[in-house]
Amino acid sequence: MTEPRTAIVTGAGRGIGAEIAQRLAAEGHRIAVIDLREEDTSATVEAIISAGGEAIGVGADVSDSSAVEAAVARVADELGAPTILVNNAGILRDNLLFKMTDTDWDAVMGVHLRGAFLMSRAVQAHQVEQKWGRIVNLSSTSALGNRGQANYSTAKAGLQGFTKTLAIELGRYGVTANAIAPGFIATDMTRATAERVGVPFEDFLAHAAKEIPVGRTGVPADIAAAAAFFISEEASFVSGQVLYVAGGPKD
Repeated sequence: MTEPRTAIVTGAGRGIGAEIAQRLAAEGHRIAVIDLREEDTSATVEAIISAGGEAIGVGADVSDSSAVEAAVARVADELGAPTILVNNAGILRDNLLFKMTDTDWDAVMGVHLRGAFLMSRAVQAHQVEQKWGRIVNLSSTSALGNRGQANYSTAKAGLQGFTKTLAIELGRYGVTANAIAPGFIATDMTRATAERVGVPFEDFLAHAAKEIPVGRTGVPADIAAAAAFFISEEASFVSGQVLYVAGGPKD
């Protein structure tokens, strides 16, 4: 039986984050659903509560240190000390290097890297005090390089180094840190990409599936399953790892 704990999932208003939040709630954890605006968390919170779980929605810009401190303090007050953290919040500002603006670069770094840093720094205080913790960072196969994503690829690669360092620093306190690197996952974000390039979403998925060894694109539940494993008691000896969930091998 999994011991109920308090989990924070960032960017959990929809997509992969929402799926992870609901999976962890189904396993008995109390969930803090964090997204940029509190109203964006309502669908996920309602889904968890209607299924018999416990959840609150918190609006916070994860790249803002004061907002992060306030959010984590609220979670601790309302749900108990957060000892599970899933850093999932992310944005896209894709463009080729010569077209990429300073703002495109800074915005992506702010949400992905600075956000994971600020959230982890705030939550680790509770984890160290409780002498137990789990941190799961969402990387991507784009960490290996992807045309038009110099900012995103760099941020996702950076998260892998960040994960390994957290594992080294926090392991003595009973805290593990791991990363998941999804491949092509069918979400609103990939739907928006299809719209931007002018391709019907179903055609976009079918084309992507042809390049994936298992013959299908991923779904958010695939990533939630990996997160659930890393957070489980059975994974207490697994730390500092990057798991590619991409339907095939990645270099």
